[in-house]
Amino acid sequence: MKAITIHGLDDVLADQLSKMARQKGESTNKMVKRLLAEAIGMKPRPAGRHHAEFVAFSGTWTSTDLKDFEQRNADFEKIETEDWK
Repeated sequence: MKAITIHGLDDVLADQLSKMARQKGESTNKMVKRLLAEAIGMKPRPAGRHHAEFVAFSGTWTSTDLKDFEQRNADFEKIETEDWK
């Protein structure tokens, strides 16, 4: 089995990798190998991973938020037949 060395890894990235590994309960080496395998498509990514990242970025709507949005945008669903003559 081959080994690689990554040169010039900045402290912030190295710390983040270590933190992620601790959170997953695995070694940094094992986690980096898993991330590389996922990135090149050799191993499927865990389901919901991107959804969680998206939610963290954008937030979520409650059912009340959705209802309000739909009410405010209801006019966009109407077709003005006079405009299509």
